[in-house]
Amino acid sequence: MFTPRRVAWHDANAEAHHGKHGVLFAYAARVFRDPARVDLDVSRPEDGEARRKSVGTIEGKLFVVVYAPQGETAWIISARRANAKETRAYGYG
Repeated sequence: MFTPRRVAWHDANAEAHHGKHGVLFAYAARVFRDPARVDLDVSRPEDGEARRKSVGTIEGKLFVVVYAPQGETAWIISARRANAKETRAYGYG
């Protein structure tokens, strides 16, 4: 499982996602600290880069973070609370 040494994001994207999902990327980055997190390859050819999805807990709540691993850095693309399907798949709640 990829464990980043650094986490980064583009500010405009972070602001847009905060407005849409109510989750700050700085807060969502804590998902990488969950030793029980699930990390999946969600790459699509149209994205033009490798993408991964991490599902893990922060303060007892389940979150999903989509990111692009580049070297030792995880570039966060999206962050939100997990939906019902993801919650069941993770075996949480």
